[in-house]
Amino acid sequence: QVQLVESGGGLVQPGGSLRLSCAASGSIFSINVMGWYRQAPGKQRELVAGIGSGGSTNYADSVNGRFTISRDNAKNTVYLQMNSVKPEDTAVYYCWLRVFPGTQYDYWGQGTQVTVSS
Repeated sequence: QVQLVESGGGLVQPGGSLRLSCAASGSIFSINVMGWYRQAPGKQRELVAGIGSGGSTNYADSVNGRFTISRDNAKNTVYLQMNSVKPEDTAVYYCWLRVFPGTQYDYWGQGTQVTVSS
């Protein structure tokens, strides 16, 4: 069983910074994608950023230029550095892992609350 353990969420003021971490354990295939989704109340869950095992990245337009995703393959850990945060970044952030054992399969973290407020 794959487990994703998140940390780093909390309360931050507009313009501030926060770093989320997610460590994956279990039967993780070497070819994978890790990233972060977020969901605000009453809204659909949306992809914030993703990073492949080879290092390629993609970002939602709303966070591009402010957030940076990175990963440590040796630790099976993905990070989201959140800079210049805005109130609209407030959401539950979910760590995401996609593996390709034959067909693709997704795993999800429990979610961590990020609140941007002054």
